[in-house]
Order: sequence, then C-alpha cells, then structure tokens
Amino acid sequence: MKFKSQAIDIYTCFYLTISLIIVFWVTSLFEFYMIKDQYEQTTYFISIVSRLVNDFFTGLLIGLILFPVYSLVSVINKKAGKYLIKFLFALIVIINVSLVKYSLTTLLNLGADLLGYSNKDIYTTIKSSEAFSLAYFLPFIIFPLLLFSIFYFLKKFISKNISIISAIILFIGFGIFKLTSHSYHTQDSNKIAYLVNDVYKFKKEKNELNSYLFSKRTDYPLLKPFNETEDVLAPFFKIANEKPNIIIIIVEGLGAEFVGSGSYGGFTPYLDSLMSKSLYWENFVSNAGRTFGVLPSILGSLPYGDKGFLELEKVPSHISLLSVLKANNYTTSFITGDRAEFDNKNRFLENNQTDIIIDESNFGKDFIKTEKNIDGFSWGYADEQIFEKTLTTFDAKKQPRFDVIMTLSNHEPFEFPEKESFIQKVDSLVQTNHSLKISDNEITSYKDIFATLLYTDTSIKNFMERYSQRPEYTNTIFIITGDHRLIPVPQKDKLCRFHVPLYIFSPMLTKTSKFKSVSSHWDVAPSLLSFLMKNYKFNKLEETSWMGKGLDTAVKYRNLKKIPLMKYKGGINDYIYKEYLLSDDELYKIDESFNTYKIEDTIVLSELKDSLKAFKKLNAYITLNDKIYPDLMNIYIKKKVEFTKDELLTIKNLADGLNNDQTFLVARELAFNKEYNKALLLCNYILNIQSDHPDVRLLKGRINAWQGNYNEAELEFLNALKRHPSYDEIYLALFDLYWWSNQDNKSIEIYKKATENEVTNSEVSYKLAKAYERMNDTLKAQKIMDSIIKIYPENIEYLNHNQSLE
Repeated sequence: MKFKSQAIDIYTCFYLTISLIIVFWVTSLFEFYMIKDQYEQTTYFISIVSRLVNDFFTGLLIGLILFPVYSLVSVINKKAGKYLIKFLFALIVIINVSLVKYSLTTLLNLGADLLGYSNKDIYTTIKSSEAFSLAYFLPFIIFPLLLFSIFYFLKKFISKNISIISAIILFIGFGIFKLTSHSYHTQDSNKIAYLVNDVYKFKKEKNELNSYLFSKRTDYPLLKPFNETEDVLAPFFKIANEKPNIIIIIVEGLGAEFVGSGSYGGFTPYLDSLMSKSLYWENFVSNAGRTFGVLPSILGSLPYGDKGFLELEKVPSHISLLSVLKANNYTTSFITGDRAEFDNKNRFLENNQTDIIIDESNFGKDFIKTEKNIDGFSWGYADEQIFEKTLTTFDAKKQPRFDVIMTLSNHEPFEFPEKESFIQKVDSLVQTNHSLKISDNEITSYKDIFATLLYTDTSIKNFMERYSQRPEYTNTIFIITGDHRLIPVPQKDKLCRFHVPLYIFSPMLTKTSKFKSVSSHWDVAPSLLSFLMKNYKFNKLEETSWMGKGLDTAVKYRNLKKIPLMKYKGGINDYIYKEYLLSDDELYKIDESFNTYKIEDTIVLSELKDSLKAFKKLNAYITLNDKIYPDLMNIYIKKKVEFTKDELLTIKNLADGLNNDQTFLVARELAFNKEYNKALLLCNYILNIQSDHPDVRLLKGRINAWQGNYNEAELEFLNALKRHPSYDEIYLALFDLYWWSNQDNKSIEIYKKATENEVTNSEVSYKLAKAYERMNDTLKAQKIMDSIIKIYPENIEYLNHNQSLE
C-alpha cells in the first residue's frame, strides 16, 4: 500500500486550540457567575484571572498533545486529519461542559471519585440531579457550535501574525501571573485538568502506599483493650435492668447550618426543639463528604480503604454495633427508602448479619413511592413513608431492638408528597420568623430545599410522637445525625460540608447538655458500646479496633482528636488536627464557632501533612492486609468458607484479575458445562466477598438442585428471596425446584409472596399453572392460563398449553 505524503496545515490545529481556550473561558466565566456567592467580593478579580490562566494553559497543552495525532493522520490523508482533529476538539468541549455541569450541581470538581462509582450508580445520581429535557442537552450542542464558529471567524478575519503574537503575549503574561500568584481555589481549576490531575494523584498515591513493605508486618495496630474507651454517657442516664432499644436516625443532607441558629436555620422546628432536651454536640463532623461513608463510620468506626470501606473488594474482618448487639440478643434492622445496593450498603449489612433489611424492593404494596420525575426517575420512598414502614415492623421484632433508619428526601431532586403545601409553609415561616439569617434571594433560589427540610423535620416529629405511645418508648435511646451537609446550597468554607449535628435523646436522660468539643461519626460506636457493656448484662468484649476514641463531653470548645476526612470516594485530602484544618494542602484555623480562616504556618502545615500521610499508610496497611480485627477473635461475624491450597490455586487460575460479576459469568459457564465443583467453588469465593449477590446465590442453588441436593438449593433460594423479594428469577427458580423435588404444593405460598411483592413476570403465573396441572387441579390451571392469555393473546406457547388443558 502506498501513502501519498501531504503538507500539514498547522494553522488548523492552532486556530482550534485558540478556539478551545475561548470556549473554556466562556464556560468558566459562566460557572463563576453561577457560584460567585461562594467567593468573597475582594477575591473576584483574582479568581477570574486564575480561571482564565488555568484554562489558557490547559487548552494550550491539549493542543500540543493532539497536534502529533493530527499530523500523523494528515500525512496519510489530509481531509481525514482535519475531520479527526475537529471531532477531538468538539469531544473535549463536550467533556468540559459535562464537568462544569457536574461542578455546578455538586459544588465540587469531579476528580478521582469518578473511579469509586459503578456505571449504574453514576447514572442513578445523574438522573436524580438533572432532568433530561431539551434544556439539559442544549449546552452540548451550543458549545461545540461555538467552538467551530470561533474557529471559522479566526481563520477568516484574523491574520495569522496577529493570532500568533496575541498568543505569545498571553503566554508571557499568564505565565508571570501563574509563577507569582499564590492565591488558589480548587473551583478555579480547569475542570479537565483537575480531573486528570486528581486521578493521576490518586493512582500515584495508591501505588506508593501499596509499595510499602507491609509484608513484614503482622500486627493489628488498631487493637486496644475495651476498657480504654471511657463510658462518658452513663452520668447522663438513668440505668435500668432491661437493655435499652437503640434507634439511629441518619438524616440525608442534614448539615449543622440547617438547624438551630445556623446560617440556614429556621426550617427544622422539631429538631431545634430537641436540642434542649438532648445531649447535643455542636461541633460534630461526618467522616465523609457523601453518604458512602456514614454506615461504616457510625456503626463500625472503620477506616476508609482507598475509595471508602464499602468499596473494598475483600472486606476485612471487623466488628460493628450491628454484629456485637446481635450477638447480645438484639434484633438488628436497617430501613431506607432507596436501593440498599446503592453504595454497597447491602454488602456491609449482610457481612454484619443484619436481621432485617428493608429497602425500596420490599416495602410492600401498602406504601407509595415518590412520584417519578419527567425522566421516570425516583429515589424510592419519601421520608414519611420510611418512618411509617418502620413503625409497622416493631410489633414483629423481638426486643431489645437496634434499628438504623436512613432518610432520603433531602437529596436532589428534592421531591416528596404534598410538596406545594410545604412550600407554602416555608413562605409562612419567612413572613413570621424575623430571626432568619437567609436573604430573599436565597429563599427564592433554594425554596424547594427548605421545604424538603421542613418535610423531613415533620416526618421525624410524627414518627417520634407516634413512637412515644409505644410501651418501649421509655426504654429507648435515639441518636440523630446527618450523613453530610447537603450539597446544592453554597458552602461558607471547606469544613461545613462535614459539619453535622449529633443528638442523643431519650426519656432515660436525667440531664441534658450541649457540648462544644469536637467529635465525629467515628466516636459514636465506641461510646455507645462502652455505655451498654459497662451498665447492662452483655457478653464481655476484650478488645476493640475502633478508629475513634469516643465522644468528647467537654462543654467548652476543644479538639483532642485527629480526624481524616474523605470528601469523596478516593480523596482523603482533608484533615482536622487540634484547632487546624488541612484541606487540599492548604492550612486553615478553626475558631470556637467552627468557622475557618486561611493561615500561613509552614511548621504546622508540615506537621499536619506528615500526620495525614501516616494515617494513609495505616489505612492502606489495615485494609489491604485484613489487619483491623483478628478473624480468629471475631465471634460476631459469620465465618467465611475456608479454601484449601489447591482450591485457592484453582480460584486463581479461573478468576485472577476478575471482579465479582466477571467471576460469576465464569462460574455460570462452568455450571452450564456441568463442571459443578469448580462452579460452586467460584460461587463460595464470591459469597465470601459479597454475601448478598443474588445471582450467585441463585446459581449456587440451581447447581445444588441439578445435583439433587434439594434442601441445600431451597435454603439458597429462600436466603436470596429474603433479601430480594421482588426479584422474579428467584421465584422461577423455586418453582423449578418444587417441580423437580415433587413439592408442587409449596408453589402456592411462593406465588402468594410474589403477588404481595408485585412481581409481574407472566412466567411466574405460568409456572404456577403447571404446578396446579401436576397436582391434578386443571380448573385452577385453566383459570390462571386464561388470565395470562388475556394479557398475552399472541403468545404461542401459552395458547398451546391452554389448549392442552381442555
């Protein structure tokens, strides 16, 4: 094949680069205008110039990177080179627009957290935050068109010499600014540059941490005697003989700014009234900037891993409130209105053998989901429904109980029942409450958020009032906190995203108090378990492995703790130490009001960086090497299947480098080829890591059924059904099992359960009809077949089977 060498038009790439920089400037200035309230007016000029400079050098670098690609293709085919380079620049514009939209929604640049979410979770989050209307897609059309409009304008009306001279002047001027300016705001970064740099930094740091010679270590550095954690709660409680019920309410997006006298306070009257009746921590922080961190932090005082504890592929041995209280005869439960699989909450709950898990899949037909938005998206059940469902479960639970409730409504898109009436209530509060610190502009911009806060507050109030009528109310401890501060409302500083309230309320309290000392979610489990074990009849716990030291009950402001903060999955870049905050390598002082201001102190900055680095090493060691809590000591978690050396070798040969879903596909293929032992081995391997994988349990059950082990198969299917009562494949598998094992009579109850859980798959009804036929009840079989054919009148298989019954 012969290639005809062609001259390269370097100016095409040059003009596209300049056009890209201008488009960057337009999107960047638009973003600044939309979030300017986050900046002090005195920094407007510096921030705008910083954005222009960062966009200029990012655009220039992109042009330099793409030029060799353009040149190579142009040598072969000049026309193809031009088409390709235009396509690549347009693609970069679309990516940049996407990142700016993300930043405007979350008030954060997208970085390494992108690596921490599955495609399904990303899609769910986007659908919850944005409506896919024409307006949503317009920027993806307008800005590429703007790129090409500028390109053609420059090419036609601006001479090459003027373009080159202008670019050189900007390069020199912006270069001097970049070298001399020390002002930096992460939001001023070019979004593409930030993403690439943050992912690179995350990967580099991960490799560095993984390279430490941990193989020489065998210790468990978190292990400490149980009695080291002081019981600070007992002085506030009247102790009875009976173990208390514990209810933890984790409120979505409840930042401290939204309660009491906070900057956006006024829309949580019930929670405000609870402050004076509770133990209340004013300067309390979540350990993560998103929901993914709340369960392991509050319930287990656990480290992060590289992308959050819930994202660890192999879950280290650990203890938690769930597992320890269950071992002490508590009935444990978790209730939320969304999918428990989101953020892998279900894996954590399953690993800790939670008795009852209620999520979107098993609320039942008596409860109403939040209406879908125009794209057909709904998070699930609103807060009022979550609390209503919780109340219906209490009578069936053996006491004492440990219930964890996660609310949902205070999250984009802020939709809930009777929204208009709560918006009117917000208007009424604004008119009557003259102590509000919120401006008219903020009321207008965030009215739906304030209405949601009021709705959630009302839902909590109604729940508490109804629960107070129950006999066990007087022996119940309530813990209420936020998972993190909600995102869309502008944040005053880098600390407020983590600043959440903590209430401990109970009729058992003998006195109340407000504490200004600093504590975090990590401190809840140590203090609560210390209180319970030292004052009630509990099985002795010799050692613990908490990250936290327990709640600080000092009334005056102080901080005795070192608190690393994971703002997003993959980013441990924030750190509270003494009265300082380290955030993205910048140093801030924390005052008694929990406000921050930037300071320059190289000695303190170096000390905090070294301390944070030491934590990251510890975090990597204990999570990568299963060194949190010794498995041999862990009587609280169901023991995993242990494999022989030969079995481990087989697993490595079959699944090395594969994730759980990919390993499942290998196991399924082996099962189809009747290599049942290998398939079961891989199933057990996956279930050791992810005990709540319904498809793996289904496959394991089917393999047992194919081998005639019907009892084992039924146990696997029913286990999967308990956690996933709306999954139609489980019902189909059970129908097959009862057919093969001559237990068709059991199919009737299974069908009732399918109906209760609104399973609509026609195959479920079809298999029940066949079961009735085998039980010689053709009338019922025909009746079911007639009802199916009304819906599927052209299904040949259904029609033929119905005729065979006549």
